[in-house]
Amino acid sequence: MSGKRDYYEVLGVEKNATESDLKNAFRSLARKYHPDRSTEENAEDKFKEIQEAYAVLSDAEKRAQFDRFGHDGPSGSPFGGFGGGGFNVNFEDILGGDFFSNIFGGGGGSGGRSGRRRGSDIRLLHTVSLFDIYSGSTEETELELPTSCDECDGSGAEGGKTKTCSDCSGQGRVRMRQSVGPFVQDVVRECPTCHGAGQTSAVSCSPCDGTGQAMKSTTLRFNVPAGAEEGTRLRMRGRGQPAPQGKGQQGDLFIEIEVEEHPWFERSGPDLIMSLPLGYADLVLGTSINIEHLDGKNLTIKVPAGTNSGETLEIRKRGLPGRRSGGRGDVIVLVKLHMPKKLDKKTKKTLLEIKPSLAPKDMLERIKQDADERRK
Repeated sequence: MSGKRDYYEVLGVEKNATESDLKNAFRSLARKYHPDRSTEENAEDKFKEIQEAYAVLSDAEKRAQFDRFGHDGPSGSPFGGFGGGGFNVNFEDILGGDFFSNIFGGGGGSGGRSGRRRGSDIRLLHTVSLFDIYSGSTEETELELPTSCDECDGSGAEGGKTKTCSDCSGQGRVRMRQSVGPFVQDVVRECPTCHGAGQTSAVSCSPCDGTGQAMKSTTLRFNVPAGAEEGTRLRMRGRGQPAPQGKGQQGDLFIEIEVEEHPWFERSGPDLIMSLPLGYADLVLGTSINIEHLDGKNLTIKVPAGTNSGETLEIRKRGLPGRRSGGRGDVIVLVKLHMPKKLDKKTKKTLLEIKPSLAPKDMLERIKQDADERRK
């Protein structure tokens, strides 16, 4: 016996369901489980199951055979496959053209020409310094951007003269067959030749080679907000790719911010973190160090006497602006002991002389006492 579910159960209909009942049930389930748009678990497997069930029950001959023998035909062979061919279901007729237009990015309901076409977006990477992020900045950059060809107004046709697209017969959309696993489905997409316009150039425009677009040097000016994070995208509407044949909305230009590395600061949200190597004497006696800060003023780091390597010091409100809080972050200083690789003879002699006074005598004494106790 086959392990497949009953086809009527799959579609959720009675055995006396009419053709209209089957179509309505399939339409509802296909919209729910289509793998290109569903978020349901095992959507693809469920979609194949309901597709197979509808392909059988919507065919009078196959339905009669299924009603009589179930999934196992009279020869005992599994019923699935029906001679090894794929299940050919015209989804557009059942689900409507808008369903596949939404999935595959085609035009709207009544053909590509009536849909709202739009040019592609463009992404530009722009690098700024941490100094620019600290206070915000006004940036200017020059680059080549696509614009509509002046000679043909973006149509790509010399003199604006067009002809009916031979590939779609002026419909702006073409029917294509697509395989989904073992099944075949008919989908309707925007015509790749005329980009949904239904018209092509009678004679291609020479200056733009029929593309309808030309590259033009453009100066862009934009503001980088204070506290902007790596990957922040600034959007300039209508500065992207022109729409195909100049008919439709121009795409947008996205400027993605990259922040170059700073010599000593690293960023953690609005906080600035830095590592400060100090000599042993500075840790023991304490010290005060001034460094250049991002705001153009000195940043004073006061290290208290007796500071241990690995401790952190916080300097409040001298970090980056918080994009959400509105306040400023802190500067966090990680103190580290600097170990010189080489010592001159004089320094080495001095260290040997003061070594006894620098030794952690109490700690060494406790270690010695513990060792003695363990030996007893």
